[in-house]
Amino acid sequence: MKKSTAKIIRTAGLLLFILYIIGLVYFMFFSEEYGRMPGERTYSYNLVLFQEINRFIKYRDILGPMAVLTNLVGNVVGFMPFGFILPIIHRGSRQFLWITLLTFQMSLFIEVTQLIFKVGSFDVDDLLLNTIGGMLGYLVFWICNKIRRKYIG
Repeated sequence: MKKSTAKIIRTAGLLLFILYIIGLVYFMFFSEEYGRMPGERTYSYNLVLFQEINRFIKYRDILGPMAVLTNLVGNVVGFMPFGFILPIIHRGSRQFLWITLLTFQMSLFIEVTQLIFKVGSFDVDDLLLNTIGGMLGYLVFWICNKIRRKYIG
């Protein structure tokens, strides 16, 4: 790939990454639709792995499919762009383990910030689901990159 094309792709990736981070911050901290309303807030946290995942699965009929989908699938899909775009804009992030660690760190930062500011809740299940999302995003990047190298060069 020519250097000018690679630079354009990295620049577009950077713009997409910035927009993604802005959207992520909005949904994690400010979206009223997801209970991020100002007012009296309390500390909310889950430190037991799989507790919330099991609760959403067990009570899926009561909670409704949208709540289950938003919580379980949303946490995975929400972090897929992180694992997909980061290797595009930063060549040093093209290793599976590195992306996994960076995704976990980003998720941990968000969860701790939610706990400190009493917005949403700190949930170890979210850490797991978000990290899986980043890993899947990287897997999609890896597959696309293999295809690009094979057919484009």
